[in-house]
Amino acid sequence: MTDAESAQPDQERSSGGAPRDENAPGILSIEEHPVPLMTLLRIRFVRFLLVAVQRCFTLTGLYLLGCAFAICEYIVDYRRRRRVHNKLRSYFKEEATASFRRKYAIRYFMRVRCDKMFYTIMDRIPRNKIVNRVELTGIQNIDDGLEQGRGVYVALCHFGSHHIAGLLMALLGYELAGVRDGKESAVRRYIQNRYTETFPEIRRMKMFAANSFPRGIYRHLQQNKIVASLLDADRKRGQRTKTESVQLFGEERDVLIGPLQIAIRCQSVMLQGFIVSKSRYRYEVVVTPPLVDPKPGAEETDIIQDVVRHYAAGVEEFARKNPDHLMNI
Repeated sequence: MTDAESAQPDQERSSGGAPRDENAPGILSIEEHPVPLMTLLRIRFVRFLLVAVQRCFTLTGLYLLGCAFAICEYIVDYRRRRRVHNKLRSYFKEEATASFRRKYAIRYFMRVRCDKMFYTIMDRIPRNKIVNRVELTGIQNIDDGLEQGRGVYVALCHFGSHHIAGLLMALLGYELAGVRDGKESAVRRYIQNRYTETFPEIRRMKMFAANSFPRGIYRHLQQNKIVASLLDADRKRGQRTKTESVQLFGEERDVLIGPLQIAIRCQSVMLQGFIVSKSRYRYEVVVTPPLVDPKPGAEETDIIQDVVRHYAAGVEEFARKNPDHLMNI
């Protein structure tokens, strides 16, 4: 999920500057870009093994297998291990002692591996078993926002398995749309297709590509639905990417503000969301109260600065509580 590039519906263009067809798909679909045969066979084989383990040893057994596999990954994959240590050091500075980095790097490997396993076979798990493993904190903030009738925008960050959070929210009946990079991996497209075949709620879930028409985001909010995107960015995504600078982890960093601008212009309620991965495939979805309460007549730039300041403070607070939830490594 990334920036929507342009916030004005009358200036909707592709990343190359040429007008786009409004009906053109944003995220690559499995029908337009079939999964290569060898990749398809590999995915099916992995799914078969994971489902077999889950049925023989329950989700707890699958979780313990994931933890054991992740420890082996931590030992063997020294390049990735170094990247995780460097990321922890860059975020937490002097707090990131050697023991701190080892502890949370191992937890990071375990969380990511287990979440990937769960995500890969979620469509093969009974719905009630999935929903019963989800704890909702602050979900009333979304319900209250939808009652106002102008849509809800949820700002996410690169901490936690947000793709799982989106699927869980869809299963709970919320009409959700995400904004993300249009270059979906073959695995993600295949799994997403399996979800839409299994769960009717997932079919109502939308994905807007970052360089697609922002009109889709406008309409989704104007129809009083939910839009979610990642604001924190590790890299620039083109010359037309709209960003705002903010102090984050003691450094001046850019956050993406395209969908945020749309939410402000739609007068949508703006919230912040997190997903906490707990042991044995239990999850907590956390939704904060509104990031700001814009005053009538306030300038858009002032609202954006206020939102991103509160957003950065929320990201730092969550990261310090859950250092193993960092992503995008």
